[in-house]
Amino acid sequence: MVGGLLWAILCLRGECSKEKDRIVRLPGQPSVSFQQFSGYIIIDDYQNRALFYYFVEAHTDPSSKPLLLWLDGGPGCSSLGVGAFVEHGPFRPKGDVLIHNHFSWNNVANILYLESPAGVGFSFSENTTFYTTVNDTITAQDNLVFLERWFEKFPKYKNRDFFISGESYAGHYVPQLATLILQSELNIFNLKAIAVGNPLLEFDTDFNARGEYLWSHGLISDSTYQLLNKVCNISEITRQSILHNVSTSCSMVNNLVSKELSEFINLYSVNLHVCTSSTLSQAGDSGKIDVCIADEVDSYLNRLDVQKALHAQLLGGASNWSFCSFVLKYDKKNLMIPTIYTLGSLVQSGIRVLVYSGDEDAVIPLFGSRSLVNKLATTLSLNTTLPYSPWFYNHQVGGWVETYGEKNILSFATVREGAHQAPYTAPGRSLALITAFLQGNNP
Repeated sequence: MVGGLLWAILCLRGECSKEKDRIVRLPGQPSVSFQQFSGYIIIDDYQNRALFYYFVEAHTDPSSKPLLLWLDGGPGCSSLGVGAFVEHGPFRPKGDVLIHNHFSWNNVANILYLESPAGVGFSFSENTTFYTTVNDTITAQDNLVFLERWFEKFPKYKNRDFFISGESYAGHYVPQLATLILQSELNIFNLKAIAVGNPLLEFDTDFNARGEYLWSHGLISDSTYQLLNKVCNISEITRQSILHNVSTSCSMVNNLVSKELSEFINLYSVNLHVCTSSTLSQAGDSGKIDVCIADEVDSYLNRLDVQKALHAQLLGGASNWSFCSFVLKYDKKNLMIPTIYTLGSLVQSGIRVLVYSGDEDAVIPLFGSRSLVNKLATTLSLNTTLPYSPWFYNHQVGGWVETYGEKNILSFATVREGAHQAPYTAPGRSLALITAFLQGNNP
């Protein structure tokens, strides 16, 4: 790996020690018994490219709990801001303080949040031309280097039961990284399974499912849905947009969809209120949902005292922390690379795979994900071990699940009332699902 000798020398000097990354206390944080760490792992010593991480040990008995890596999608969005502070980290910001998230995933695992690739969140490259060359291959390789060097800081987690999870464009990041780990044959990993939520797995299927979802939920008219089916579908609109060559007919259909939707529907969670000064929260599966949480997180992570406590810096052209990078120019043609077959290769290698979908997401709707998993099971000749059935949380339906193959090696599940970021709007159900996943069970 690039710069491996220099990294080894730094470790011998004790400079890769985790102690300098220990978080004493985040501003406004309630008292907790678990340990937190955050900081940088240099992954390219010559270009001074570094990835930022936030690591929270399990609430209780971390030595007996697995290690779970979380990657947000985008491409170019922050695992710290979205994954940790909006979804399933131990805290959520509220005004000037942090409040407990009682449904944090560190109830059941040690959680490692990684801001990747460089240019996302607090991660950076001093050679900023890197930001215009980033693609899936580079991202996967950088993430592997990160993990190798992170384990040098945290050697007690080597060979611990290891899981990789993420959402959205992490439908690329997660299986690609898992594949590299298997190919590397490094003796520091005990990769057991991966989980991807509302993932982009196959461009046409996933994007065209959006049209069906919008129509079936009454968000667009019959006539506009017919145009999506006959004139220009959403995958073609997206493809032409990526290639900067949108036809007149596709532009017309896209404008109709946008007009009927209006700007007051959140495609990431179609039944969630939009953030206004008079509407700050609504009921969720485990209490109130803060519909303005994005504003809270943005304000909190841009505080200098918070950045100091996190050992974070704004480098490489970023003037402020943001949910999704404004400096990164990811190769969007990579969106058209299917990763459903990568999931199939992992299953054939004995890695358990869970695909889950928040059922209120119109961005990457459950319709596409469910059909892709079903087709993959058929392609791999996997028998159905659990037919499509409801699963339960607090004596109510938590979602639906279907499993395939021995030891449920391939599964699809929905999270009822789940957004694109399912743990945000359905934290209790999502924790129940991920707990079962880590244990190798159905929810």
